[in-house]
Amino acid sequence: MLQKMLSSPLWHLMMQADSITRVVLFILLFMSVLCWSVFLYKLILMRLKKRHMKRAFSYIRHVGTMEDLVLVTDKCAGTTPGYFLNNNMQCLKSLIELGNKQGTGKLGVAQWERLQDSLYFNVDEIMHHEESLLWILSTSAGAATLLGLFGTVWGLVHSFVSISEKQTADIATVAPGIAEALVTTLAGLMVAIPALIMFNYLNTQVRRMEQQLSTMVQMFNRIIQVMFVC
Repeated sequence: MLQKMLSSPLWHLMMQADSITRVVLFILLFMSVLCWSVFLYKLILMRLKKRHMKRAFSYIRHVGTMEDLVLVTDKCAGTTPGYFLNNNMQCLKSLIELGNKQGTGKLGVAQWERLQDSLYFNVDEIMHHEESLLWILSTSAGAATLLGLFGTVWGLVHSFVSISEKQTADIATVAPGIAEALVTTLAGLMVAIPALIMFNYLNTQVRRMEQQLSTMVQMFNRIIQVMFVC
């Protein structure tokens, strides 16, 4: 198969290309490898986190006491929902201690607002982490097309200069240069199209996780309201 690829006309065009075209093709190859690496890495992590979220929801539905909530937090340790619950349980503990000092044993309006700030701050923090590396896919989707276009324009200029030097414009002279120029456009599209699809898919999964975290915030609030809110 390798021998067949090396003997293909496309491979010969790439080998005959000038240094600028080769640099463009190398950059596009690097971008393609990078995009696929990011996509597979994020895809594996998101599927794992999806299972963690599903398991956490199954636990939270049966929470009735503070002890149950602590137990759920311990069971989810080391996961995204566990991180969310642990941070907010620590915030809740400090607010409860403050309420005990004030003699109420409950969460007042100020304490409740602080808890809400903590909940949504943690959601934003998690989402910021989930959105990391997605910029590589979105940037590659746009930049690969422009790089391919740049390589094509450069190849056409190089081809026309060659034609002017040979002072002939027959098909045997023009066709190889045009084909060589269009190779970079093809390579750019081969990078940009998958990168755009990857970005849209992962972005959809991130938005779905954001919705799940919002649901978890609501469930957490209902539990705390029953137990601690005046």
